[in-house]
Amino acid sequence: MKHLLFAFGLSIFMISPTFAQKKKEVEIQKTDYRPLVKSLETTLGTLYLSLSGDKKEKRDWDLFKFLFKEDAKLITTGVDYEGKLQAKYMSPAEYVKASKSWMLKNGFHEKEINRIVHTYGDITQVFSTFEAYHSSEDKEPFMKGINSIQLLFDGNRWWIINLLWTNETEDKPIPAEFLQKDDY
Repeated sequence: MKHLLFAFGLSIFMISPTFAQKKKEVEIQKTDYRPLVKSLETTLGTLYLSLSGDKKEKRDWDLFKFLFKEDAKLITTGVDYEGKLQAKYMSPAEYVKASKSWMLKNGFHEKEINRIVHTYGDITQVFSTFEAYHSSEDKEPFMKGINSIQLLFDGNRWWIINLLWTNETEDKPIPAEFLQKDDY
Protein backbone atom coordinates (compact mmCIF):
# COMPACT_ATOMS: atom_id res chain seq x y z
CA MET A 1 0.00 0.00 0.00
CA LYS A 2 2.88 2.38 0.81
CA HIS A 3 4.31 1.75 -2.65
CA LEU A 4 0.95 2.51 -4.24
CA LEU A 5 0.61 5.81 -2.32
CA PHE A 6 4.21 6.71 -3.19
CA ALA A 7 3.60 5.97 -6.89
CA PHE A 8 0.35 7.98 -6.84
CA GLY A 9 2.09 10.93 -5.15
CA LEU A 10 4.98 10.75 -7.60
CA SER A 11 2.62 10.65 -10.57
CA ILE A 12 0.75 13.72 -9.27
CA PHE A 13 4.09 15.50 -8.83
CA MET A 14 5.14 14.62 -12.38
CA ILE A 15 1.78 15.57 -13.93
CA SER A 16 1.46 18.89 -12.06
CA PRO A 17 3.99 20.77 -14.22
CA THR A 18 2.08 19.65 -17.31
CA PHE A 19 -1.16 21.11 -15.97
CA ALA A 20 0.59 24.29 -14.89
CA GLN A 21 2.24 24.62 -18.29
CA LYS A 22 -1.06 24.18 -20.11
CA LYS A 23 -2.69 26.76 -17.84
CA LYS A 24 0.06 29.29 -18.62
CA GLU A 25 -0.39 28.72 -22.34
CA VAL A 26 -4.08 29.50 -21.99
CA GLU A 27 -3.40 32.66 -19.97
CA ILE A 28 -0.89 34.05 -22.48
CA GLN A 29 -2.75 35.11 -25.58
CA LYS A 30 -1.28 37.14 -28.42
CA THR A 31 -3.39 39.96 -29.74
CA ASP A 32 -4.27 39.66 -33.42
CA TYR A 33 -3.05 42.96 -34.87
CA ARG A 34 -3.65 41.97 -38.51
CA PRO A 35 -6.96 43.88 -38.91
CA LEU A 36 -5.09 47.09 -37.99
CA VAL A 37 -2.85 46.88 -41.07
CA LYS A 38 -5.40 45.87 -43.72
CA SER A 39 -5.84 49.42 -45.04
CA LEU A 40 -3.61 52.45 -45.35
CA GLU A 41 -6.01 54.40 -43.15
CA THR A 42 -5.96 51.90 -40.28
CA THR A 43 -2.19 51.47 -40.51
CA LEU A 44 -1.53 55.20 -40.22
CA GLY A 45 -4.17 55.62 -37.50
CA THR A 46 -2.63 52.76 -35.53
CA LEU A 47 0.82 54.36 -35.84
CA TYR A 48 -0.41 57.58 -34.21
CA LEU A 49 -2.50 55.80 -31.58
CA SER A 50 0.30 53.41 -30.59
CA LEU A 51 2.56 56.37 -29.77
CA SER A 52 -0.02 58.45 -27.93
CA GLY A 53 -0.80 58.48 -24.23
CA ASP A 54 -0.80 60.63 -21.12
CA LYS A 55 1.88 60.56 -18.42
CA LYS A 56 2.33 57.10 -16.89
CA GLU A 57 0.13 55.56 -19.61
CA LYS A 58 1.87 52.51 -21.04
CA ARG A 59 1.95 52.04 -24.80
CA ASP A 60 1.47 48.81 -26.68
CA TRP A 61 5.00 48.63 -28.07
CA ASP A 62 4.39 45.20 -29.58
CA LEU A 63 1.67 46.79 -31.71
CA PHE A 64 4.00 49.66 -32.64
CA LYS A 65 6.72 47.23 -33.76
CA PHE A 66 4.16 45.11 -35.66
CA LEU A 67 3.58 48.03 -38.05
CA PHE A 68 7.14 47.92 -39.40
CA LYS A 69 8.75 45.61 -41.95
CA GLU A 70 11.91 43.85 -40.82
CA ASP A 71 14.90 46.20 -41.21
CA ALA A 72 12.62 49.28 -41.27
CA LYS A 73 14.18 52.50 -40.04
CA LEU A 74 12.90 55.46 -38.08
CA ILE A 75 14.95 58.50 -38.94
CA THR A 76 14.82 61.81 -37.13
CA THR A 77 16.47 64.89 -38.55
CA GLY A 78 17.55 68.14 -36.99
CA VAL A 79 20.54 70.32 -36.35
CA ASP A 80 23.26 69.44 -33.89
CA TYR A 81 24.96 71.84 -31.45
CA GLU A 82 27.14 73.15 -34.26
CA GLY A 83 24.14 73.92 -36.45
CA LYS A 84 24.83 71.07 -38.87
CA LEU A 85 21.96 68.98 -40.21
CA GLN A 86 22.06 65.41 -38.97
CA ALA A 87 19.98 62.27 -39.29
CA LYS A 88 19.67 59.63 -36.58
CA TYR A 89 18.71 56.12 -37.75
CA MET A 90 16.91 53.71 -35.43
CA SER A 91 15.19 50.37 -35.69
CA PRO A 92 11.67 50.26 -34.21
CA ALA A 93 13.13 48.50 -31.12
CA GLU A 94 15.81 51.19 -30.73
CA TYR A 95 13.16 53.90 -31.03
CA VAL A 96 11.10 52.26 -28.29
CA LYS A 97 14.15 51.97 -26.04
CA ALA A 98 15.05 55.63 -26.60
CA SER A 99 11.52 57.04 -26.26
CA LYS A 100 9.37 55.04 -23.88
CA SER A 101 10.71 56.45 -20.58
CA TRP A 102 10.39 60.01 -21.84
CA MET A 103 6.83 59.38 -23.04
CA LEU A 104 5.83 57.84 -19.69
CA LYS A 105 7.35 60.77 -17.80
CA ASN A 106 6.06 63.61 -20.00
CA GLY A 107 3.05 62.31 -21.89
CA PHE A 108 2.95 62.36 -25.67
CA HIS A 109 -0.02 62.60 -28.01
CA GLU A 110 0.73 62.86 -31.69
CA LYS A 111 -2.18 64.03 -33.83
CA GLU A 112 -2.20 64.04 -37.62
CA ILE A 113 -3.56 67.33 -38.98
CA ASN A 114 -2.97 66.85 -42.72
CA ARG A 115 -1.97 64.11 -45.11
CA ILE A 116 -0.66 64.06 -48.67
CA VAL A 117 -0.59 60.59 -50.22
CA HIS A 118 1.12 59.42 -53.41
CA THR A 119 0.76 55.80 -54.49
CA TYR A 120 2.27 53.87 -57.35
CA GLY A 121 1.62 50.15 -57.57
CA ASP A 122 2.31 48.62 -54.17
CA ILE A 123 4.30 51.54 -52.72
CA THR A 124 2.98 54.64 -51.03
CA GLN A 125 4.63 57.83 -49.80
CA VAL A 126 2.74 59.81 -47.16
CA PHE A 127 3.59 63.30 -45.94
CA SER A 128 1.74 63.42 -42.64
CA THR A 129 1.77 66.74 -40.79
CA PHE A 130 1.46 66.33 -37.04
CA GLU A 131 1.04 68.24 -33.82
CA ALA A 132 2.29 66.84 -30.51
CA TYR A 133 0.77 67.42 -27.07
CA HIS A 134 1.82 66.30 -23.60
CA SER A 135 -1.78 65.59 -22.60
CA SER A 136 -5.02 64.86 -24.40
CA GLU A 137 -6.38 67.93 -22.57
CA ASP A 138 -3.75 70.36 -23.91
CA LYS A 139 -5.06 73.13 -26.15
CA GLU A 140 -1.75 74.07 -27.81
CA PRO A 141 0.86 71.67 -29.21
CA PHE A 142 4.40 71.78 -27.86
CA MET A 143 5.75 70.62 -31.21
CA LYS A 144 4.76 70.36 -34.88
CA GLY A 145 6.40 68.58 -37.76
CA ILE A 146 6.09 66.36 -40.77
CA ASN A 147 6.38 62.58 -40.94
CA SER A 148 7.49 61.19 -44.29
CA ILE A 149 6.23 57.61 -44.23
CA GLN A 150 7.10 55.05 -46.89
CA LEU A 151 4.83 52.03 -46.97
CA LEU A 152 4.51 48.77 -48.89
CA PHE A 153 1.34 46.76 -49.49
CA ASP A 154 2.22 43.07 -49.89
CA GLY A 155 -1.24 41.98 -51.02
CA ASN A 156 -2.35 41.17 -47.47
CA ARG A 157 -1.26 44.04 -45.27
CA TRP A 158 0.53 47.40 -45.14
CA TRP A 159 4.09 47.63 -43.84
CA ILE A 160 5.93 50.76 -42.81
CA ILE A 161 9.30 50.58 -44.54
CA ASN A 162 10.72 53.89 -43.26
CA LEU A 163 9.53 56.76 -41.17
CA LEU A 164 11.54 59.97 -41.59
CA TRP A 165 10.53 63.08 -39.67
CA THR A 166 11.54 66.61 -38.93
CA ASN A 167 10.15 69.15 -36.52
CA GLU A 168 9.09 72.67 -37.34
CA THR A 169 11.52 75.39 -36.26
CA GLU A 170 11.34 79.18 -36.25
CA ASP A 171 13.55 79.39 -39.31
CA LYS A 172 11.78 76.46 -41.06
CA PRO A 173 8.01 76.80 -40.54
CA ILE A 174 5.75 74.19 -42.08
CA PRO A 175 4.70 75.34 -45.58
CA ALA A 176 1.00 76.10 -46.11
CA GLU A 177 0.61 73.19 -48.54
CA PHE A 178 1.31 70.78 -45.64
CA LEU A 179 -1.00 72.43 -43.11
CA GLN A 180 -4.50 71.40 -42.18
CA LYS A 181 -7.15 72.01 -44.80
CA ASP A 182 -10.78 72.71 -43.96
CA ASP A 183 -11.89 69.41 -45.50
CA TYR A 184 -9.42 67.22 -43.59
